[in-house]
Amino acid sequence: MTKYTEEHEWLDLDGDIVTVGITEHAAEQLGDIVFIELPEIGDEVAAGAEVSTIESVKAASDISAPIDGEIVEVNDKIVENPALVNEDPTGAGWFFRMKIADAGALDEFMDEDEYKAFIE
Repeated sequence: MTKYTEEHEWLDLDGDIVTVGITEHAAEQLGDIVFIELPEIGDEVAAGAEVSTIESVKAASDISAPIDGEIVEVNDKIVENPALVNEDPTGAGWFFRMKIADAGALDEFMDEDEYKAFIE
């Protein structure tokens, strides 16, 4: 199940683990991404807390935790090669994985059709 935030993040739930990345729309808006800073594994984060930074040739932007949880994995490949986010934002360009306590909290986010309507 993939959900989307108004901040142009996608969330993919697998059990109690959510993989988080930015949408194709966000990657296009940012342009060529040149630097990414990721959170630390083990960090306990609250929804809305800034956890990552992205810098592109156009702008710098922060990624916030979409939901409360613990960072359990980060994608070091995008730190080494930030262009992966431009090339495959909803696949190989994921940012981090979080263990969450309440999968029901994802119900407040948009599904794909709602997100497509949101960005039009």
